[in-house]
Amino acid sequence: MSNTETAPVEVTCGVEPFTGAVLRPREVPLGGPRAMPVRRTLPQRKRSLIGAWCFIDHYGPQDVRTGPGMDVAPHPHTGLQTVSWLFAGEIEHRDSGGVHAMVRPGELNLMTAGRGICHSEVSTAATEVLHGVQLWVALPDSDRDTARDFIHFVPRPHELDDARLLVFLGDLAGARSPVPTFTPLLGAQIDLYPNGRLTLDIDPGFEHGVLLDTGEVTVAGAALRPAELLYQPPGHHRLAIVNRGGRPARLMLFGGPPFPEQILMWWNFVGRSHDEIVRYRREWEERSERFGAVDGYRGPRPRLPAPPLPHARLRPRENPTGT
Repeated sequence: MSNTETAPVEVTCGVEPFTGAVLRPREVPLGGPRAMPVRRTLPQRKRSLIGAWCFIDHYGPQDVRTGPGMDVAPHPHTGLQTVSWLFAGEIEHRDSGGVHAMVRPGELNLMTAGRGICHSEVSTAATEVLHGVQLWVALPDSDRDTARDFIHFVPRPHELDDARLLVFLGDLAGARSPVPTFTPLLGAQIDLYPNGRLTLDIDPGFEHGVLLDTGEVTVAGAALRPAELLYQPPGHHRLAIVNRGGRPARLMLFGGPPFPEQILMWWNFVGRSHDEIVRYRREWEERSERFGAVDGYRGPRPRLPAPPLPHARLRPRENPTGT
């Protein structure tokens, strides 16, 4: 997954005193002139991290038989992991670690960039409707130069109250993912039956985010609209979710302890300073071994060029002080 904005803004993420609210998305293009639109809820000024989760894009459902679909040429990443999760469709993944894999609904594809990786993502010819989320996880300083890696995992459905859970990272309500992570994380899809209710016991040391995909839902007393994200700070032992409609609802639940480090995000790079970001960009443009190369991509352009850096130094923003 790439941040394909032509003028990306640096985002400095760290500990924030934001006390919890509904975060509304902004629409950004994924690709070129006929880009597929995606809805981005993280990062934003009110909130830049939920645990180590630092980037949340939500897209579709989009009929790709008449639209552009997804065709993201090879692009770089540093200092993070990408999580690909689909509700509908199929995406072909290739990376410079030599991995060629398919992303399918209900299956986790977790790619570790570490010191550096590049990859491509293309919706397949068999895809009619494309619908899902693309996510980033920041790596702690101790592990951000780790080697490239890729893990595929298919979670088993877990029934609880009026819901069906797919826990792909961490553990929740007796379901546990075996996938290792560099910081404690929670990631799960929740399908709530019509007019259903669900009360989850959650880790009070975690902050949590709930993204609504479809349906009419109240989470922790707040009404959500599709593509909106509820943030809940640490200190809560339970999370109550109510489906207020007569149709099924689908949500994504994210969690983790507050990330203790400040990170600097620009384009597809997670670093710690202006100079690091400048170096990553230069190495990508110079085709450095840091990122390697993707074999087998047959798109209209061989790789995504890095956008120009702003004229000023990339610098930390002031953390927000409230909602």
